[in-house]
Amino acid sequence: MKREFRDMLKERGREELPQVLLVSAECAPLSKTGGLADVVGTLPKALKKLGVEARVITPYHRVIKDKYFGQTEHMFYFYTELGWRREYVGIEKLILDGVTIYLVDNERFFNDRIYRGDRAELEQYAFFTRAVLDAIPNLDFVPEVIHCNDWHTAMVPMIARTQYRGCMQEGLRYLLTIHNIAYQGKCGFAQVQDLLSVEDKYYTPEFMELHGCANFLKAGCVFADRINTVSPSYAREIMTPYYAEGLDGILNARAAQLSGIINGIDKAVFNPHSDKSIPAHYDRGHLRGKAVCKAALQERMGLAQRPEVPLVAMVTRMTEQKGFDLVTAVLDEMMSHEDMQFMLLGTGDARFENFMREAEGRYKGRLCAYIGYSEELSHLVYAGSDFFLMPSRFEPCGLSQMIAMRYGSIPIVRETGGLRDTVIPYNQFTGEGNGFSFANFDAWEMLAVVRTALRCYGNKEIMQGLINRAMQADFGFALSAQEYARLYIWML
Repeated sequence: MKREFRDMLKERGREELPQVLLVSAECAPLSKTGGLADVVGTLPKALKKLGVEARVITPYHRVIKDKYFGQTEHMFYFYTELGWRREYVGIEKLILDGVTIYLVDNERFFNDRIYRGDRAELEQYAFFTRAVLDAIPNLDFVPEVIHCNDWHTAMVPMIARTQYRGCMQEGLRYLLTIHNIAYQGKCGFAQVQDLLSVEDKYYTPEFMELHGCANFLKAGCVFADRINTVSPSYAREIMTPYYAEGLDGILNARAAQLSGIINGIDKAVFNPHSDKSIPAHYDRGHLRGKAVCKAALQERMGLAQRPEVPLVAMVTRMTEQKGFDLVTAVLDEMMSHEDMQFMLLGTGDARFENFMREAEGRYKGRLCAYIGYSEELSHLVYAGSDFFLMPSRFEPCGLSQMIAMRYGSIPIVRETGGLRDTVIPYNQFTGEGNGFSFANFDAWEMLAVVRTALRCYGNKEIMQGLINRAMQADFGFALSAQEYARLYIWML
């Protein structure tokens, strides 16, 4: 155990690190739709190396059952009350990569998609909330900190504190991590009463009412002991009206309990020195393999074999949040006046997908739009590109810029959230920096920075320095795990 942790524990009259139960709608590699799953799947392994026993409880989704059914152990079952309904809850246990994962089984709620949308999704995760709280006292594990994630589990601390008085659930400590504040779990109060039997007195602005709706995420912000987000900059941003989506009032009221911890990436999965998804391996001291990867990407995607031309790439959801409206505003200007190639991998809004399909036709051999997603291809894009564009309107943390730097692809980002915290803009006077950035959400400002990056591509010394600094940056989860361990101890 780190000496720092021992000293913190001694101040609290303890010797052992707290036991933690992470509660999440998804967990990689079992179930995944986004970065939340990566965090929940990776954090317990990193915490274990520090001596923190962290386990996960997540729904037994169909996608998990189809792949892991033979590896699970049935622990127990019971029936729980979901409003006026009586619902079956099965608890299965799976140990994967040394991490214990409890799976909440119910065919009615989890036999389909991870997120069903609208009322069905609220029912899914209201049930999950109740099932988790009722299961906790019966697990073969006694957690002290319950680590909730996003709106799907944000009602856990509220229900524990208001409906389990005198029970062990009330006395546990609750951390709520906000991965994306834009998703809050809004519904009519009658629906919350119907599903979770919440008393009328809690439907006020003081507790869970916001703009005429019951709001799951707000309830979590009110009742959790601590709140954190996935980057320090995002923690500051969500206390402002522009980013807070209406929650700036409660977050400012709880500013003393709000913090930001940058996410990390799995350095074993994203490693250009050993990645099986790329045709040649390399590291920052030996970059010949990166040139091979660029040639392979160009060949596979129908781009001209021109190693001297900079290749700008995006692996993204094509949405306004990701800044894709900026891309569509200036793409023709960029492609018409710059000697460059552009590679897109992703899906999103139909209007953006159609725009990119048409652009591919206009710039055949210079632009490729792969409308879809392939994990294996994404690794080749990171390895084969020279620059990686992320012009996000907002970005709570972002993992793609960290992965790109790991592979020596220099990020070009908007200065928001985790992008601001991880990308240091290149300074031509001092030679410092590991990427390029622009401050305002403006297409022409983005284009100007892209052009600056393209000019730097022609200077081998500048590019070598950028690649070295990008690849030596440590974005592994070990640092994030240390921050979480400190936060858990502070909560005791």
